[in-house]
Amino acid sequence: MPGQNARHPEGAFEDVTRTARPGMTPAALAASEAWRTGWRYLETGYFWEAHELFEPVWRALPPNLRARAFVQGAIQIANAALKARMGRPRAVLRLCDLAQAHLDAAGVLGAAAMQGDRDWLVSKGVRMRAVATRALEEDAK
Repeated sequence: MPGQNARHPEGAFEDVTRTARPGMTPAALAASEAWRTGWRYLETGYFWEAHELFEPVWRALPPNLRARAFVQGAIQIANAALKARMGRPRAVLRLCDLAQAHLDAAGVLGAAAMQGDRDWLVSKGVRMRAVATRALEEDAK
C-alpha cells in the first residue's frame, strides 16, 4: 500500500508485463500472463499490483475497442479498491463512476473479448460505492 509498505523493487513485474505487447489481438492479450495475473491480484486484494499488470494490456489495445474500455474499467476498479483501503471515500466514488462508464462502454462484448467477468467488476464497484457513501455520511454527522 502506497505510503505504508515498501515499494516493489524496480522492474519486479517486468517479466510479466512483457507478455502484453502492442500488435497482439485482444484474445492473445486476454490469454497473456499480464492480464491473467493482474486479474488474480485484483480478486485477492493486491490492487496496486493488479493495476501495474493491467496497464500494459490497456496500452497494447488499439483505441476505441470495447476490450480496451473493459480493461480500463478493471484498472479503475483496482484504483478504487486501493483508495477504499486507504480510507479515501471521495476518490472511491469518483473512480467507481469512471469504472462504470468504461464498463458500460465495453458492454458484454468487451468483457467477452477479454474473457473477463464484467458482472463481478460492476458488483465490486457498487459495493465500494455503498461503503464510501456511508463513510461520507458518517463524517458529515
